[in-house]
Amino acid sequence: MKTIAITGFTGFVGTNIKNEFEKKDFNIIGIKRDDLKDIEKLISIIEQSDIVINLAGANIINRWTQSYKKLLFDSRIDTTKALVKAMKKSSKKPELFISTSAVGIYKNNGCFDEDDSNYSDDFLGNVCKEWEHQALKAQELNIRTAIFRFGIVLGDGGALQKMLTPFKLGLGGTIGDGSQYFPFVHIKDLLSAYSFLIENEKLHGIFNLVAPNITTNYGLTKTLGRVLHRPTIFPVPEFVLKLIFSEGAKVLTDGQCVRPKKLLDNGFKFQFNTIDEAITDLII
Repeated sequence: MKTIAITGFTGFVGTNIKNEFEKKDFNIIGIKRDDLKDIEKLISIIEQSDIVINLAGANIINRWTQSYKKLLFDSRIDTTKALVKAMKKSSKKPELFISTSAVGIYKNNGCFDEDDSNYSDDFLGNVCKEWEHQALKAQELNIRTAIFRFGIVLGDGGALQKMLTPFKLGLGGTIGDGSQYFPFVHIKDLLSAYSFLIENEKLHGIFNLVAPNITTNYGLTKTLGRVLHRPTIFPVPEFVLKLIFSEGAKVLTDGQCVRPKKLLDNGFKFQFNTIDEAITDLII
């Protein structure tokens, strides 16, 4: 039986990964926040683990005050640094380290895959760049290292749960004109991608974890309205979101066109290729 240690194991994605791999007879160790501050405890966990999955990070959808931006940065970078430091000091190193990033690393002025380096210089882009930089240091320890750049993960909970209430009340609508891209992935495809990576021992590096068929906020809105049989005539002005979330509104008002080239080139098959397939599966 192999052991997986997970940071962020109580979050939406972490809980789903924990449940999925427990069903596959993996032993799961949750790495708590206090464990990250105790190097000896962290080394002990690492030495018991065949795979380390790093999902830690404060919720990106929030009001970005200066203190919250520091929390967003530190919760990702410091956690990753701690894990790599513990792996370096461990007498038995894991076979595989899977860390997380986000498609917000890319600019929004084109469509990009993993071969492109058109990275954004805004706050989120810089967080992702430093996050990945720290994670890739595990490669220097001869540990197979991979990074999944997440799109919006759709499942029973998480972002979709927050979206559904206004739509069910008939108050759903586009954000602004709805033209911004909405890179997404169904939680079942995310879980399958983790299994695919673990099983294919030659795979490493960076992978965009998004559905192959990109949609927009307008496409998402109309799909939700159709599946829920509700009108979608109440657009949310961008300035309202900026009043609520300040700079953090960018996560909702901006979007990247991203392709999962590396997963597809290596033979991964998505079950939910379109927003219609994903939403229909999750709601009906």
